[in-house]
Amino acid sequence: MERNYLKTTPIYVLSILGLMCCCFAGLGVIPAGIAFYMAHNSLKDVELNPENYDNIEGMNTAKTIAMIILIINGIFLLYCIYSIATTDWNVMTEQIQEIQRGIEAGQNEV
Repeated sequence: MERNYLKTTPIYVLSILGLMCCCFAGLGVIPAGIAFYMAHNSLKDVELNPENYDNIEGMNTAKTIAMIILIINGIFLLYCIYSIATTDWNVMTEQIQEIQRGIEAGQNEV
């Protein structure tokens, strides 16, 4: 009987992409969630016939990494939502206008 090799590369790629997208208001939840889902489904198939698969430990590692990155992105997403919900918009617009005036003043000096 031929053994199937579990491919962990797409899961690692999606996890790394999720980690890089963490800086964009937690949008890395999407690729990290997809990676976790793929790893979870692969391990469900392994539970049915464990003797037919190789690289089970590698898939467990990939699932763990995807879960950690998913948690990091989830926490950052919640933080972004909280900070947007509790922001004083008047103060923020004043800060943006002050930055714009500083940029315009710097361009006029050149």
